[in-house]
Formats: sequence, C-alpha cells, structure tokens
Amino acid sequence: MKIRITKHFDFEAAHALPGYDGKCKNIHGHSYQLFVTVIGKPINDKTHPKNGMVLDFSDLKKIVNTEIVDVFDHAIVLNKDSEHVNLAKKIAEYSHRIVLVNYQPTSELMLLDFAVKISKKLPKEVELHSLKLCETNNSYAEWFASD
Repeated sequence: MKIRITKHFDFEAAHALPGYDGKCKNIHGHSYQLFVTVIGKPINDKTHPKNGMVLDFSDLKKIVNTEIVDVFDHAIVLNKDSEHVNLAKKIAEYSHRIVLVNYQPTSELMLLDFAVKISKKLPKEVELHSLKLCETNNSYAEWFASD
C-alpha cells in the first residue's frame, strides 16, 4: 500500500504580472505557503535506518529548501521575457535577489516549475503527488501529478 506524506514550507517573495489588467501588474509581495505531498511505499526493512518511512521528512525538507525556498525566499520574481527585465537589472544593482523565470510568475505556473524541480530530486521509489501554493490566506493553486 502507498502512503502520502506532506511537508509545509513558508517563503516570502515579490512578483509582478506584466500585461495583467489589474493591480498585480505592479510589483507586490506575498507570504507564500507551499505544501509538498509525496507518495510511496514505506520502507519495509528492519535493518534500514529509515524503516517505516516513505521518505524522511528531513530529506524532503532538504530537497524543497534547495530547489525552491532558498531560491525564491525574499526574491523578486520576474518574467525574463517581459519589460520587467530592465527593471530587474536596475534592482540588481542594489544587491536585491532577483529570480528571472521564463513564464508569467503566477502561482499556477510557479507550481509547474516547482513540480519539475522537486520531481527530479526525489528518490526513484518516491513520486511527487501534489503541490499546493497559497498566495494569501484565502487564495491558492494546486497541482496534482494525476491531472
């Protein structure tokens, strides 16, 4: 039988949505909450130090922190193919962390990016099941591997 485990991560980031027809076209920030769920069979080997675990929570934490949190936390996320690239260069002069992505930095597309990055780092016997990215307390996007 397979079991799902979930770990919660928090990070702060700003972004802007060029071409958007509302306030989010301007640079603004969020206190993001990311929920990462993986699925697999618990290790069934009494001699294995991780016996009974699908994946050690600390191993999942290392993966997500390295691939996502350490990159995006306290960064300004901008589309590298937009007019914001000039702004990014100017902001970078002041030692601010800039993350240039090749997509519109919406929660939906960030999740697609995160799914690829996390999946590549998981052990082969563990699969990424789902991601949930909360932009605010009442707004979030979800990604499911089965979709």
